[in-house]
Amino acid sequence: MTAGYFCKTCGKYHDELPMEFGANAPAFYYMISEAERDSRCDLTDELCVVDKEHFFIRGCLEIPVVDSERPFIWGVWTSLSKDNFRRTWKLWEKAGRESEPPYFGWLSTSLPLYPDAMYLKTHVHTRPVGERPFIELEQTDHPLAVEQREGITMQQVEEIASQLMHSDETD
Repeated sequence: MTAGYFCKTCGKYHDELPMEFGANAPAFYYMISEAERDSRCDLTDELCVVDKEHFFIRGCLEIPVVDSERPFIWGVWTSLSKDNFRRTWKLWEKAGRESEPPYFGWLSTSLPLYPDAMYLKTHVHTRPVGERPFIELEQTDHPLAVEQREGITMQQVEEIASQLMHSDETD
């Protein structure tokens, strides 16, 4: 978090500006009834398997903030193929795993401020043990992909926080 800001939604001063928002599970997980989740899903803080055939990993979709040294981070989930998921699992605790080539995936988190962000093409870049992967979006004209390439301002971060801090749409 960083210095405080005046929230445009509630009009109050908040002591810290969040620089990260995210989802606790992939969108597909929430499409399954709560009664069935325990039997159909294996969810940890970092990985998710649904019906032993849908595989997801949690990562950081970083947006440069042009007037800050820190990026804004969307904590997102992306799909992985079964083979890439197995490879990820095999290397989970191995030093040097960050030398792996990026894995292809589909964005599997609905971001409430972006139209049609689900299923954008991604590249999952593994980082050293203990760090979440870096999620790179395919370079398209989608607003989220443009922001990842070109960055946003601290004012835009404040606007995001103002909308999401008072929303039930984020986890």
